[in-house]
Amino acid sequence: MNIRAAVIQAASVIMNRDASVEKGVRLIEEAASDGARLILLPEAFVPAYPRGFTFGSPVGSRSNEGRGLWHRYSENSIEVPGPETEKFGRAAKKARAYVAVGVVEKESDTTTLYCSLIYFGPDGKLLGRHRKLKPTAAERVIWGEGDGSTLTVLDTEIGRWGGLICWENYMPMARMAMYGKKIGLYMAPTADQRDAWQSTLRHIAVEGRCFVLGCNQFVTRSMYPNDIECMEEIEKQDEIMCRGGSAIVSPMGEYLAGPLWDEEGILYADLDLSLIEKGRFDFDVTGHYARPDVFKLIVNENPLKAVETE
Repeated sequence: MNIRAAVIQAASVIMNRDASVEKGVRLIEEAASDGARLILLPEAFVPAYPRGFTFGSPVGSRSNEGRGLWHRYSENSIEVPGPETEKFGRAAKKARAYVAVGVVEKESDTTTLYCSLIYFGPDGKLLGRHRKLKPTAAERVIWGEGDGSTLTVLDTEIGRWGGLICWENYMPMARMAMYGKKIGLYMAPTADQRDAWQSTLRHIAVEGRCFVLGCNQFVTRSMYPNDIECMEEIEKQDEIMCRGGSAIVSPMGEYLAGPLWDEEGILYADLDLSLIEKGRFDFDVTGHYARPDVFKLIVNENPLKAVETE
């Protein structure tokens, strides 16, 4: 079986939930018009990856302006499910494609935000989500930690589909948990623009014998709204704040598309899904190449709540 995959390298409409959703819907339609049946948008596409901000939180203090910026971020984040997921669902159905979108998620019963990846089927249904397990560095100020209940791998007609977000992919046990679910279509949305990230994408492909779709944003300083709180922090940045680096990699670690640098764009690749099983002929990381007599990973997939009632 062959399918056409698309990785969309594009910026959010920064801190604007509705406009970001509408831009995402347009880009899904564009990718589908070129035959894509598997489509990935970047990490935190709705409403933004807040690159360059400290949210007024140097060690030991917080500022009122930073609280205001976080409030704006929260107000433009989305609930899952909710009106915004319905719009993406309709776009997936119109495209007749499997679609994954990076969003900043909020719950109705807490004020905590999560960096999430949400999945839609070609029938428009919300199939699942993954919340980032470990936000990196200053991300921990604004995002909470997901739990093992959203280590999602979906069994679909095009194969076993899931992923991890950004530097979660440097967590060997998180990767192993995904490999243990026989993932074949591995989504890796990120905010990492380093050349070194390309080695990560290719390593995961070879280690997991899976197709890896790496997706980043291309972001410039001029894309930030002028009325945003803490704008003085952005004014200190270079004009190109994130240069991208999206790519599609085969189960043998070969580039099928990209990497794409210094512009928005859509990458396409035709994936021969038989290469997943063929690749595991000589290396099956949780099969014949595992040593369960020596190593064992236990994954807690129970949802964790601070307060439970009986």
